[in-house]
Amino acid sequence: MIKYYISAYCVIKDNKTVINGETFFQGNESQDFNEFIKATYRFSKINYLKFFKMDKLCKLGFVAADLLINQTGILKSYDSKNIAIVFSNKAASLDTDREHQHSIIDRNNYFPSPSVFVYTLPNIVTGEISIRHKIYGENIFFISNQFDENLLFNYVNTLLNNFSTDCCITGWVDVDKNSYKAIIYIIEKSTIGSKDIIFDTENLKKIYTKY
Repeated sequence: MIKYYISAYCVIKDNKTVINGETFFQGNESQDFNEFIKATYRFSKINYLKFFKMDKLCKLGFVAADLLINQTGILKSYDSKNIAIVFSNKAASLDTDREHQHSIIDRNNYFPSPSVFVYTLPNIVTGEISIRHKIYGENIFFISNQFDENLLFNYVNTLLNNFSTDCCITGWVDVDKNSYKAIIYIIEKSTIGSKDIIFDTENLKKIYTKY
């Protein structure tokens, strides 16, 4: 039986970005989400102007995934059609849905924004990451009441065992009003790194609950 590993992970929560257990960027306590995520973007030297048009959920997932992709170099190690993205959260795109609803609720002042409406589906996050990095593998976004390590493990494990996927970017990306949390893992067969963690439900949950 082939064993898979969590070769890297990124956490973004409470104005702090952590990669593989070490602080990558610390924002100011006074910053709101938009100020913090833009500061993280600039600190990371990400160059993608479309970022500034994204909603909060998309910015969160995009930055976390971009950091991990660049950290691990998976685009050089795997064919892009064999890299999958599997995300989940609780609020779906509710944060943006509220903004869209606010723009259409008054029929006498009806100004729906196409740029907001675009982000009223959570899987736009995985789509933006795929477009940015030209990733053509499996792409899905699950909604669950809480972080479900069994769901993520079983789905990702099935993809990897079917040999259609060599590497997976997976995890939890959630934004709801002023609350946000992203924990994204890179799952692959590699055992080169001495810090690689066995990919199983216990370790997924352990990392999630640590932050």
